[in-house]
Amino acid sequence: MSLSGMMRTGASGMNAQASRLGTVADNIANSNTTGYKKASTQFESLILPSGGGAYNSGGVIPHTRYSISEAGTYTNTSSVTDLAIKGEGFFIVQGTDGVEYLTRAGAFTVQSDGTLVNTAGFTLMGYPYSTTADPTIVINGFAGLEPVVLSDDRLAATPSENGVLGGNLPGNEVVGFSKPTSLVAYDSQGNERLLNFTYTKTADNAWSLTVDYDGTTISGPTAVTFDPSGNLIGPASITTTAQMIGGTSLNAITIDLSNTTQLGGEFSADGDIDGKGATAVVDYAISADGVVSLKYADGELVPKYRLALATVQSPDMLEPLAGNVYSQSRDSGVVVVGYPENGGLGSIISNTLEDSNVDIAEELTSMIESQRNYTANSKVFQTGSDLMDVLVNLKR
Repeated sequence: MSLSGMMRTGASGMNAQASRLGTVADNIANSNTTGYKKASTQFESLILPSGGGAYNSGGVIPHTRYSISEAGTYTNTSSVTDLAIKGEGFFIVQGTDGVEYLTRAGAFTVQSDGTLVNTAGFTLMGYPYSTTADPTIVINGFAGLEPVVLSDDRLAATPSENGVLGGNLPGNEVVGFSKPTSLVAYDSQGNERLLNFTYTKTADNAWSLTVDYDGTTISGPTAVTFDPSGNLIGPASITTTAQMIGGTSLNAITIDLSNTTQLGGEFSADGDIDGKGATAVVDYAISADGVVSLKYADGELVPKYRLALATVQSPDMLEPLAGNVYSQSRDSGVVVVGYPENGGLGSIISNTLEDSNVDIAEELTSMIESQRNYTANSKVFQTGSDLMDVLVNLKR
């Protein structure tokens, strides 16, 4: 073994331990960083060929490994937009450069423009909500994603289009018996409009139904008939006539009558018409399957977006970048995008954050080990240097 080889090996060991101390320092510094995944240093021996009875010392090569697939613990918070993933997957976020990245850091805050941005400045992405779209899987692409926007300072109203009216008509009443009931509908500006429904018995098992608004008939009279057992024969539904009322419009509304019976009991009625009055957004809700809804003052939840999650075949091989985000690498495999709770992807937990997966006790132990090993390698280098001085002085 040459003295220069001995010194080279000592320097290699010092380098490797310095690399390990670097990962330990990073882990400790980020022990409270939301969604942070710890790094560790693995060592590979470098063996050089030896011969002629002399040993040729090699060295050690450090390799950094990231525990990205290892989940941290969870902490409950008071913010609806603090999100964590239970199971596999990553949030898809967009940087200021317009590029999509993956992250487990879900500390999102609503900005003035309504976007959800996490601590590192990355914007949460999702799909516009649809009741008909299937939860498709997108491979190697982020097409269709857009920033999730929750701001809606305007009052919102939903005009009525459908309703249901059921109950019981007293079959033991005389012909000419009449009974009214009412349901509230909403016009195009969210104003309440009271629709009056009047049932009048015209014969055995036969009734007439008239619907009016403010004295104007908007449906009927419609013949409603029953079989001898009191079950409805028809019609299953009626549709009112659309109206213009003081500059607003009241839609034609289809009312389902299929839950109506004619039995010997008292008159009863129950039902509802869809739509809502002019109300403001007061809060948000995010479900386990990623549906992001606006919560209005009247308690109604209106779905707006569906969050997307992404995964790869080898998460630990993703390329970590500044801001606690990851990008696809050559060894990670392609990115696969889908909906939460579909295709093996995890579920969304609102009011929760995923903690760093760093174990401080483990990191301190590693730090002590690396410090001792660094010192030992420095002694090897120092000894080689001293022996080199002896060799040089032999000429004197």
